[in-house]
Amino acid sequence: MSQHYYSQQPEARHDRRTIDTVLRGKSLRFTSDAGVFSKGDIDHGSRVLIEAMEVPDGSAVLDVGCGYGPIGISAAVLAPKGHVTMIDINARAVQLARENAQNNGIRNVTVMESDVLAAVQGRKFDVILTNPPIRAGKTVVHQIFEQAYEHLNEGGTLWIVIQKKQGAPSAVAKLESLFPVVEEVGKDKGYRIIRAHKTIE
Repeated sequence: MSQHYYSQQPEARHDRRTIDTVLRGKSLRFTSDAGVFSKGDIDHGSRVLIEAMEVPDGSAVLDVGCGYGPIGISAAVLAPKGHVTMIDINARAVQLARENAQNNGIRNVTVMESDVLAAVQGRKFDVILTNPPIRAGKTVVHQIFEQAYEHLNEGGTLWIVIQKKQGAPSAVAKLESLFPVVEEVGKDKGYRIIRAHKTIE
């Protein structure tokens, strides 16, 4: 099986490119590369999530599977008094996310290499965001959901984007087994935005 963006050390030859875009009204420039997710442009699912997500200022935010950084960097723009931790298993993506945060003048972020949520063990967040790595398989995606629940503060929210044809129904069923409140809050071109609340008991 050939490597994909979920590989820890991509072997694809470098093919760096620049993406100029506007997210949540802010002009941003990203550098992408071969061996990372959606290298040619920011994928539609991530764009839909970015436009829908609610990130209160001052929040502690976690972006799981950050790629080269569009979701986490957008969250940092929305919450300038907060802090965004961005994690990805892909070492090349992590380096790009660091570069992109720096080049866009985003200081309230930390980017770390992490297998699922291993690098943030023991930490809690107010908002967790993910465009989950579907190609890594259902087991990994469901592991992200389980660990996200453990790493959310009471009253916190998990936001995910997933295509209906790529397992949205089973993802929702898994989330409903973990979270007391699970809502579909948006959809566009087959993508579903799901928000799960960890409500205060």
